[in-house]
Amino acid sequence: MNNTICLKEIAHARSGDKGTGANVGVIAYTAAGYAFLEQELTPERLTEHLHELKPQGVQRYPLPGIRAYNFVLPGILDGGASRSLRIDSQGKVLALAVLEMQLPRPENLAQMQPKSHQS
Repeated sequence: MNNTICLKEIAHARSGDKGTGANVGVIAYTAAGYAFLEQELTPERLTEHLHELKPQGVQRYPLPGIRAYNFVLPGILDGGASRSLRIDSQGKVLALAVLEMQLPRPENLAQMQPKSHQS
């Protein structure tokens, strides 16, 4: 058995630009997933995962009412939509990149997945 999972197995995400920065909202499918993400989806881990984009000062804001975390990534768009030469100058693909992040496999994985993924 693999000892890691992709974040996309227990959450979905949305992202977009905020001037020269971006934000990524990560929404857990279940309460168990949200509790797991509180421990495992840290600003430091996200910074390491996106290291090629050189994020600095990543901030995490919990939104427990919707089982989500909003991450603010200042300066990650290298100038923003009108100045950046990056392909994703508006940060729309950041959510997909974040969902590919590897996390330690939790013992209660089935409790974190949507019912459609459970066997």
